[in-house]
Amino acid sequence: MKLWYQSMSREAAWGKYQTVLREHLERVKDPDTQLEVHGITKVGGVGDQFLYLDYLETGEVLENVHRAVEEGFDAFLIGNIGDPGLQIAREIADIPVLGLGETSFHTACMMGANFSLVTINEKFTPRIIENVYRYRMERQLRTTHRMSLDRIADLGDAFGDEAARKVTIDQFLAAANANVEDGAEVVIAAGGVVMVLLSWAGVFTAARETPILDGTIALVKMGEAAVKLNRAMGGKFTSKRLVYAPPPADQIAELRSYYGAHIYPTVKEP
Repeated sequence: MKLWYQSMSREAAWGKYQTVLREHLERVKDPDTQLEVHGITKVGGVGDQFLYLDYLETGEVLENVHRAVEEGFDAFLIGNIGDPGLQIAREIADIPVLGLGETSFHTACMMGANFSLVTINEKFTPRIIENVYRYRMERQLRTTHRMSLDRIADLGDAFGDEAARKVTIDQFLAAANANVEDGAEVVIAAGGVVMVLLSWAGVFTAARETPILDGTIALVKMGEAAVKLNRAMGGKFTSKRLVYAPPPADQIAELRSYYGAHIYPTVKEP
């Protein structure tokens, strides 16, 4: 199978992060899985904590959904905790589309009776909590504590500088341990870069042996499972009944005349 893993980072701006990410995901995927990691190459890739910048970057993500469908990928994985474009991508594609946030939250609920979040900074926190509510998982969310990394691209320094790595991990563990004291059974680092950094550094538990979920691993393994389920279910893994339904065939020619011939590549004209 072929998986498209979509990072929201620009490779040149994040130090060795994408190199480590690729190596990390190669280690955890099944031997017969082909996995491609793609970053942001057009606009941005350094500031998706801000809503407008996230919106600008999401355009490239959705363009890549079209590419993944046309190039024969079996699933599209959005490796960003905010799940940018997730709902729209599912409307575009006829292959499974999974998001890092949604997948992490659901996986954590199979690991423990509740989960807590360690967010990157104050600005990013409300968006992640909004997604928890959007997925109707607020009853499982125990508490949220945050780090203080206002310039999120600074996380890239932790992959090349030992002192920066220690500062970042110490900040994370302080927040994670506060969650444990509040009753957390599973801790989620609410940022893919931090997830990868922790695994790379061998940090898998907080205080009292509380597991720290690496959602990037969960995303790849759930992506593989979704592909297998999609094949077993005759290509019906993603419901096209209402929310994710594309335009009907008898409307697509008119819509393409206004929006472009590239839209909804899976919809055939009658």
